[in-house]
Amino acid sequence: MIGEHNYAVRVDWTGNQGTGTSSYRAYGRQHTITPLGKGAEVKAVIKGSSDPTFHGNAERWNPEELLLAALSQCHMLSYLHVAVQNGVTVVAYTDSAIGTLRQLPAGGGSFASATLRPRVTITDPTQVEFAQSLHVEAARECFIAASINFPVGHEPVTTV
Repeated sequence: MIGEHNYAVRVDWTGNQGTGTSSYRAYGRQHTITPLGKGAEVKAVIKGSSDPTFHGNAERWNPEELLLAALSQCHMLSYLHVAVQNGVTVVAYTDSAIGTLRQLPAGGGSFASATLRPRVTITDPTQVEFAQSLHVEAARECFIAASINFPVGHEPVTTV
């Protein structure tokens, strides 16, 4: 399992409204994200766009939401792995993650921060504090968190 792993997706712009990018408002931001490689034939195509602020379609996923979702998913999967390794039985996990993007006056911008707010339910009332502490290890093990350049806060709550 240790080593290099490769991932592949295809992104297809579907927003040409007849005149291409002849002007900023002349084209749609719609696109599809299609999985490639192993298991691709059973995965759903994701319909994307830009954020409505940037003339996108609010009914589609935007890249900022997908980045935040990837960060939340990675932390969850890392946490579940760490829980198993440490004998903590998790029976429910949900996260209402939030992120802040800051635009620059000259154009562009970047994420300034994200906060994950996992709500974890475990089976053993004597492990609540220990289970809560496992988020630190999960954050260290999350590949996505290790790949970003903005701070990620954690506000976990553990219940039985």
